[in-house]
Amino acid sequence: MGWTSRERLLAVLRGEIPDCVPVCPDISNMVPARLTGKPFWEIYVYQDPPLWKAYIHAIKYFDIDGGFELYQFGDLFDDLDEHWVDRIVHRGSERFVTQGFCLETGEWDRYVRVHTADNPPATNVLPAKIGLPAVPSAWEEIEEAREWPTGLELWALIKREMGDQGIVGMPSGASTVLLSGPDDIYAYYDDPHPFYDKRDRMIERVERRMRRIAQLETKPDFLLCGGSGTLVWQSPAIFRELALPVLRRVTELAADLGIPTHVHSCGPESELVKMAAQETMLTVIDPLEIPPMGDCDLAELKRLYGDRIVLKGNLHTTRTMLHGSPDDVVAASVQAIDGAARGGGFILSTGDQCGRDTPDENIHAMVHTARTYGRYK
Repeated sequence: MGWTSRERLLAVLRGEIPDCVPVCPDISNMVPARLTGKPFWEIYVYQDPPLWKAYIHAIKYFDIDGGFELYQFGDLFDDLDEHWVDRIVHRGSERFVTQGFCLETGEWDRYVRVHTADNPPATNVLPAKIGLPAVPSAWEEIEEAREWPTGLELWALIKREMGDQGIVGMPSGASTVLLSGPDDIYAYYDDPHPFYDKRDRMIERVERRMRRIAQLETKPDFLLCGGSGTLVWQSPAIFRELALPVLRRVTELAADLGIPTHVHSCGPESELVKMAAQETMLTVIDPLEIPPMGDCDLAELKRLYGDRIVLKGNLHTTRTMLHGSPDDVVAASVQAIDGAARGGGFILSTGDQCGRDTPDENIHAMVHTARTYGRYK
């Protein structure tokens, strides 16, 4: 009997050699939403189905070794100081807008989300950019949204529904990004001390979260440690000051529990790979984007760090996956496998998320190549 996706992935994370290279193209959002055939707001706002369920359906449809791109848990331990809900603050003929509201403080989020039928929500939109006030004069509750379990009950449900098709992680409380936009960058250079305080609070939160995880009867298969665009919003030097201590601490604690750790960080990443491999106990890193969005050479990273960290990547999501032919996908998959699979420690994936209109046959071609050609030579 052949290996399951779950067995295959866990073997790689343990430093073992499975039957073939696991294949995990990032289809975390748009492709699963498209496959439902529903307006995207049904998934993102009304939870019908929720994104996690659409994702699991999609990875089973394509026979992907899934799980790394499953982030939709909310707060599992309810240990946040503030709790936010979304409210509808504007309706139009082809879109509507939601804004977060803090139940404890009565504060409205600085940003809004714009929901359309054919794309995931546009996030981090300043209300003034679309003609709305910062504090809405009127709003409405989100009604008729389907209700699902929350917290650890939701996590257990997701794990059951995933089954042998993949692995299921858990947020560690860490993030590799403590600066999240131009305003934060200016503020950091004006006075870095509030960001040092934020870093220290993050480490305290990591330690609280890890104590909770250590007490769980069923442990996560891996921990999600952040953080998209890590070296977009901060230089390697700032990362070393602010975020590296957090990543170092969470990977140490996870290693003590025998739990692998994972970082997803699109954009420039070669310096991040170097620091993670040499100065933390991180298990796996992706998506290792190539230029122009990234700066990674997969074969070179394998040569330099392949004995210290599992590499996961890195087919181009637009040129190859979206606009290429199945033959193009096969050729790129073969190149990635040849460049990074030798000796183990490699997972075939994409250089960030596949676009909504990525042809199904291209995803099938990637999976087929991993199953037939993907051997650890």
